[in-house]
Amino acid sequence: MTTKPIALTLGLALLAGCSAVKKSTIRPDYEQVDKQRVKRLAVVTQPLPDGQQAVGDLWSLIARQYVNQNRDFLVKEHAATSGPLDDAGIQALCVNGIEGVLWLHPQVKRTQNGAEAAVQARLVRCGDGEDVWSAEAGGSWESQDPKFRERTEQYISQFGPSVEPYVVPSYKLLMATLNTLPNPQLTEQDIDEKIELGE
Repeated sequence: MTTKPIALTLGLALLAGCSAVKKSTIRPDYEQVDKQRVKRLAVVTQPLPDGQQAVGDLWSLIARQYVNQNRDFLVKEHAATSGPLDDAGIQALCVNGIEGVLWLHPQVKRTQNGAEAAVQARLVRCGDGEDVWSAEAGGSWESQDPKFRERTEQYISQFGPSVEPYVVPSYKLLMATLNTLPNPQLTEQDIDEKIELGE
């Protein structure tokens, strides 16, 4: 008799505990304005997570690959920088057909078995610098997860062993955050271009 309420309470507690995303917003006029206009993106991570260039590069690549594979955007460029990023810096990334900049502002701290990570993410429209989407997320994850073994090895070979403790926490945080991005409307030409990206 009491099994259903207990199961429901447990299920709700698990859902609440798993949610890394604290807040996510999309412009109210997204459907009319940006859905057809902001498709080609550059990703920038600034400041560097835990002060490390390799971890910043890891974050930007994870975001690029994840968005290209799981959202309808076309992420063409990615970078990580320690320097300040202001409106002029964002607009400087708006070249070669880039229509928006996905700015990841991380806070990362190593723990004994993993990392505590948080991100403030913004999708900024090129031209006028208006936010199209934003999200805040955070959590703490262990560095070891058998489901991510192959992915971790791939990133270690690309960025070096210093990124190993950051791969799983970074991926889990970014996956949850980037899943709240809206999807733009692609034309047939856009779809062909996305296929050519090969990610």
